[in-house]
Amino acid sequence: MDANIIEIAAGGVVIEEFSGQMKVVLCHRYRSQGSRSLFALPKGRLEVGESISSAAVREVREETGLIVEIDRPLMDIKYSVKRISDPLKHKTVHFFLMRHIGGDFSSHDAEFDEVNWFQVDQALKLLTYQNQREVLDMALTTFDLKRQLRAD
Repeated sequence: MDANIIEIAAGGVVIEEFSGQMKVVLCHRYRSQGSRSLFALPKGRLEVGESISSAAVREVREETGLIVEIDRPLMDIKYSVKRISDPLKHKTVHFFLMRHIGGDFSSHDAEFDEVNWFQVDQALKLLTYQNQREVLDMALTTFDLKRQLRAD
């Protein structure tokens, strides 16, 4: 019997331009017992019966306090996680480029200690996982192309 678990998750890259500088929302969890500090894009598991896009919007709202809407799909990342007492978990996370339309960081949930806007060059260095840096790169390319099209 295969005890492996398949988990689907969704999340978002919220990018905004402030005075000509591109910033992105990152979630930060400080070091706790047995774990390291984590910088991540907001994401999480789908609830039963929930669509991928609805889960992405909900997870970003819960983890950041921001109200967002999806601009467009970005990319999926796949990875596996094995914790000591749990079976191997194969995860697929669907990421979307998102627009901030309301809310604020003061109402983010307790999963993260801090949520804030970071300049994109700093965010690329801070993100804990390489696959999330690739998602941010894709989001920046997409955002720049949209900006160029609007300028033409």
